[in-house]
Amino acid sequence: MAADRRVGIAVDFSPSSKNALKWAVDNVIRNGDHLILVAVRPEGHYDEGDQIQLWEATGSPLIPLSEFCDPIIMKRYGVKPDPETLDIVTTAARQTQIEVLMKIYWGDPREKLCEAIDTIPLSCIIVGNRGLGTLKRAIMGSVSNYVVNNASCPVTVVKHHV
Repeated sequence: MAADRRVGIAVDFSPSSKNALKWAVDNVIRNGDHLILVAVRPEGHYDEGDQIQLWEATGSPLIPLSEFCDPIIMKRYGVKPDPETLDIVTTAARQTQIEVLMKIYWGDPREKLCEAIDTIPLSCIIVGNRGLGTLKRAIMGSVSNYVVNNASCPVTVVKHHV
């Protein structure tokens, strides 16, 4: 991968996505990288602001770290990053020379993560795994499995051990 890598991390602020984020910071991110958190929200939740309707098709603009640490700004996007995720990325940005950004999409996480790979574009993407059993995965579908099979870039799945 080139020096100007755009490393995507799928985040939903769950324990498995925080685990994937920690793993990426410890094992993948290096000086000069762009760390891009990709969040996908459910469709049709516009109670937080009308701007979301403008971005539904294309996703939000890339949001710099300074803005997504601000709860007032993030309320406009209908996203509430948790303190642990913010701590992980602010520490990583402070300790290495990386740029941290967030991009928010609305819709089906499987499809929107694959769309993000091509539209941002990403050099690679790292996703967490909730560890669903075979039956639940067959019924509910696995986001990580879909991304692995449909992404146009390398995908790393970080297993979440409970």
